[in-house]
Amino acid sequence: MTTAATQAKLWYAQRLSAVVLAVCVAIHLGVIVYAARGGFTASALLGRTQGNVGFAAFYALFVVACAVHVPIGLKSIAEEWLGWRRRPASWVAVAFGLLVLLVGLRAVYAVSR
Repeated sequence: MTTAATQAKLWYAQRLSAVVLAVCVAIHLGVIVYAARGGFTASALLGRTQGNVGFAAFYALFVVACAVHVPIGLKSIAEEWLGWRRRPASWVAVAFGLLVLLVGLRAVYAVSR
């Protein structure tokens, strides 16, 4: 059984990660518009991201926020809509969060190394 304190921590973690995601999405969309208007090619974009620590840090933060935010929501959906029990829902959510983290950080590494 999940305690009220744990539920409150999950609620705060999801709300905080939502704030981080909102800022990251806004910046990301701004970069897309800038790149599209500038006529950048994929190779030109990769040329700017490779070795760029700021780029890597920003997108790593984006990935971590996703890896926190999404599993909490999926756990709630699995419990409330699908009728899963808490423990299986939690394990699947944690596994999915780790997958998001692994794949996302691997992508950040690939375009920034």
